[in-house]
Amino acid sequence: MSAEMPAAVLRKHNTPPEYLRWPVPRRGQGQALVQVLAAPISPLDLLCASGKSYFGAPALPYIPGTQGVGLIVEADTLTPGQRVWFSCDAGMKPGDGSMALYCIIEESAALALPAEIETDLVAALGLSAIAAWMALTWRGRLQPGEQVLVLGASGAVGQVAVQAAKLLGAGRVIAATRDEQARARALTQGADAVVDLNGDDVDEISRRIADACDGPLNLVIDPLCGLPAEAALRVLAPWGRLVNFGSSAGASARFESATLRSRLHTILGYTNNALSHEQKAQALTEILTHAAAGRCTVEREMVPLAQAAGAWQRQAASARRKLILIPSALE
Repeated sequence: MSAEMPAAVLRKHNTPPEYLRWPVPRRGQGQALVQVLAAPISPLDLLCASGKSYFGAPALPYIPGTQGVGLIVEADTLTPGQRVWFSCDAGMKPGDGSMALYCIIEESAALALPAEIETDLVAALGLSAIAAWMALTWRGRLQPGEQVLVLGASGAVGQVAVQAAKLLGAGRVIAATRDEQARARALTQGADAVVDLNGDDVDEISRRIADACDGPLNLVIDPLCGLPAEAALRVLAPWGRLVNFGSSAGASARFESATLRSRLHTILGYTNNALSHEQKAQALTEILTHAAAGRCTVEREMVPLAQAAGAWQRQAASARRKLILIPSALE
């Protein structure tokens, strides 16, 4: 093995990574060296790189990438050649990210993959699918027959949330997004109705959400915050829950105290960072079972690692399609 590898390296916050030759990382006890097959660009990667995340700015330079799919090269307990999905602390410790030919992970962060599921689909699902699944179940406590509104249904989390809500027994699922093509896609992925989130009139958007409902709105899945969350809260039924895990539409959302109190609403926060490796593995295993059977998918595109900078900018501009970097040993 060469002492260097191709890698996407972030040397300045809030800029795309550069494609460079970089030293191959060395593993420690309890760690595994992985040859990366696919590394998705996720919202968390973009947030880390901004230097403005709530957990602090990562030390520079570093290789981004909070997750990936790869083959075990060296490990204490894992089998070399085994294909795994993994999560890692990219952005927290330089060199640990997945956007390179090789990556170091904790052995406990690896999930062995069945042969029948495609590498790119696993990479596209990954942490996005875990967030959607756990927001619906662990935090949102979705009950069979309930009506669910998924805000931001154009992104990977939103796409999975629409499909997962149905798989988990929701009686009705409403997909809301500004993207017309994403609304059409949501209907093919199981949504019963769609809502256009375009505009800045909260009363109008709230009316659109109410018109799309058939009965009480029990649960809102919210990766947006801002005006869409404010509009959704106005429609939320008594004892309804809103689970927030993002702020792409705004850092804050307003609510009326009287409405919150009189309807006994519950507003919940969610982050994948609160999950153990075991919780992530359990959630993703359930999701991959559905994905292998054709019941859960995400729109995606594979991009060579050498084109990381352009893909990074494209992903930051649009969440409609998950972009997945593919390293090559020939680079």
